[in-house]
Amino acid sequence: MFRTIFYIGVLMVSITTAFAQEKKSDFEFSNDRFLAGATVVQSNTGVDDLFMFGETVRSEKDIVGSAHLFGRKVEVSGTVGGDAYLAGMDVTLASKVAGDANISGYNVSVAEVVGDLRASGSNVTIAGPVSGYALIAGDEVRFESVIKGDVSLTARDIEFSEDARIEGRLIFYEETKGETTFPVGFIAEDRIERREFAEWSKAAQELEVFNWREALMSFLIWIVVVAGIASLIAAIIPQKLADLRRTILDRPFRTLWFGILAQSAVIGVTILLIMTLIGLLLAPATILVALVCGFAGYVVAAYALGVALLKTVGREEPDSVGTRALAAGVGALTVGLIGLIPFFGWLFVLSLALTGVGAIALWLFEPKFFVTARLPSA
Repeated sequence: MFRTIFYIGVLMVSITTAFAQEKKSDFEFSNDRFLAGATVVQSNTGVDDLFMFGETVRSEKDIVGSAHLFGRKVEVSGTVGGDAYLAGMDVTLASKVAGDANISGYNVSVAEVVGDLRASGSNVTIAGPVSGYALIAGDEVRFESVIKGDVSLTARDIEFSEDARIEGRLIFYEETKGETTFPVGFIAEDRIERREFAEWSKAAQELEVFNWREALMSFLIWIVVVAGIASLIAAIIPQKLADLRRTILDRPFRTLWFGILAQSAVIGVTILLIMTLIGLLLAPATILVALVCGFAGYVVAAYALGVALLKTVGREEPDSVGTRALAAGVGALTVGLIGLIPFFGWLFVLSLALTGVGAIALWLFEPKFFVTARLPSA
């Protein structure tokens, strides 16, 4: 799960870069490929996991791992060796998926799925066989093949071809029980369990104690915000950000120490203001300064970490808006994932933010007892 979140975050940064530069962004790492742009086509062989985003997205060659494709028009004509995660306006899965398929869109067409199928849309067509179970929700649903497992279905209109059938049980949610009829060749009546649509809605609400989708989206939004701010800073003052980044990477522990001193000074001033009572009205301002300093340090240090990680895999120092955005995204996502580790993750994030605060404080004040020489500009 964390690996998928990491790759989605890298893809989202690539998306921003691609549209900002009005050209395709293509990034490969350990046989995994990331593509983003207006129109993107995957035609390489030997790809493991595939991540694509754009206006029109097409995967034309077989891949070994999983496919994560998002766009207005999504087409998959190459075999997917793992799971498939597809979302868009028009989504067409025209090839075999060896694992599970999770598909959402307005118009959805699904070919062969060896594992389980979860599909939702306004118009959903099951054109190929499904070996596992199927969860299907749509306005208009058409069955053209065999589903070997159980099926959970809700739909307003249903169509059947002559070859369509369900070999498992069918749990059908409808507005009025018994209103919809199914051909005998499709499924026998004794294998149909009819439920009212309200039961499905109520059960879904009761089970949603913790919404993983919302939690994941909140996490990704935070990553994008941090990466976006770092990218903006890199675009406005690239040389200064390079200096801050080098300060952190060249002298991390001394920078952390000075960050602790700087943040402690701000917090100490807040406490003194509160103790004087007269300065109590100024305390909120110093608290705000402490929070802003902490967040700024977090952003700068996350960017520095992203640059360090990319350099470890052989990439050069960032020298363009796109490469700086990628470094910001990788760093922000890495920090976010480490922060999920109980206790130790929080200590790491706190130390990282304070290190960033130290680098900023050194830039602003340049204490002679700490800084002996200026670092050269990038």
